[in-house]
Amino acid sequence: MATDTASDAGTTTTSEPLHINGQSQLDEVVAEHDVVLTDFYADWCGPCQMLEPVVETLAAETDAAVAKVDVDANQQLAGAYGVRGVPTLILFADGEQVEEIVGVQGEEQLRSLIGRYTE
Repeated sequence: MATDTASDAGTTTTSEPLHINGQSQLDEVVAEHDVVLTDFYADWCGPCQMLEPVVETLAAETDAAVAKVDVDANQQLAGAYGVRGVPTLILFADGEQVEEIVGVQGEEQLRSLIGRYTE
């Protein structure tokens, strides 16, 4: 399976959410980007579907990279981060987990949260 990772990514951001498949891929994304908003979601989850356009907008318009983790396909990864409900958003800054939010959040609240770590 090929992954779309640029070798010179450094602190650059991506304008679309990155779909994560496994711990090693999430570790790579967290290591490559200063701030990563990780959306643990499920396709069958109504609130997750409501949050999806917000997450896509944040990927396009903020300095944070956005990662999406399908909890059904990545049960071990979700368990490793203590995800018990979806959607769960985990924010990483400088390689460390700094925030965790469960449930649907508004775009402005998430934008403000990201801004605290990107400014």
